[in-house]
Amino acid sequence: MTNYLEFEKPLAEIEGKAEELRAMARANEEMDIEKEAAGLDRKAETMLRDLYKDLTPWRKCQVARHPDRPHCRDYIEALFTEYTPLAGDRNFADDHAVMGGVARLGDTPVMVIGHEKGHDTKSRIERNFGMARPEGYRKAIRLMDMADRFGLPVISLVDTPGAYPGKGAEERGQSEAIARSTEKCLALRVPLVSVIIGEGGSGGAVAFATGNTVMMLEHSIYSVISPEGCASILWKDAEKMREAAEALRLTAQDLKALGVIDRIIAEPIGGAQRGRDDTIRAVGKALEVELKALSDKKPEALRKERRKKYLDMGSKGLAA
Repeated sequence: MTNYLEFEKPLAEIEGKAEELRAMARANEEMDIEKEAAGLDRKAETMLRDLYKDLTPWRKCQVARHPDRPHCRDYIEALFTEYTPLAGDRNFADDHAVMGGVARLGDTPVMVIGHEKGHDTKSRIERNFGMARPEGYRKAIRLMDMADRFGLPVISLVDTPGAYPGKGAEERGQSEAIARSTEKCLALRVPLVSVIIGEGGSGGAVAFATGNTVMMLEHSIYSVISPEGCASILWKDAEKMREAAEALRLTAQDLKALGVIDRIIAEPIGGAQRGRDDTIRAVGKALEVELKALSDKKPEALRKERRKKYLDMGSKGLAA
């Protein structure tokens, strides 16, 4: 069953009518409605292209949060072989919002780490909707340490509204864990390639995405705060989220212009949720290209370039 976003309601009506006609034909074989249904399909396809041709920042936020977008687990299962999950931070617990382990991307052994949101009510609760606690970031640090020790490139798949802001998380040192994870990303002597596959929320995303190469899917978002949170602080009104989304410059296109990210990965018409397999393949190809480009660089060069990348950030304006 297709989940439609608010701005896709006209599309839902047309596709719903086409499906109703086909359901009637299945119930009565004498009915010939294929011509009418095909006409509705063409109309729906045109409308879909028009809707996604020039999405506003707020609509991109909605698409980035779509429940049917492929999540970290989907990418790992489709792109990586010999995946061996590693659990726990060796200190407090295993955070199910963060998954990771050793695997192969093609013939290349790698360490893959990512946020997992879950795909239904039960798994979303288990995964805490992709919001990591301190033990999740400490698990990531442990895995990055291991990758550094064995010379494994690190791939991070970012999809989180932000770090979990609960009382227990704060008591266990949430901000310190995020800072340590960001520091570890900067200190790695192996390539680190990050992909924002959905939401890149605040420090919870930066802690995994301080990489040599940062890529974003076309309709993903990456921001210091959610539009709703920004609107609540600036205007004392969460309903101003559309204005906040415009001001935050959180789209892949704006962030590429600003020099915050390095590459945009195209999504199928209608977003990743309408072409899951195509999107996953596109991410896999982009990862292979970027890892190959970084493979010949020496450890100190990787660290130096990564550090310079973030020191220079902000020097490039939208007009550049």
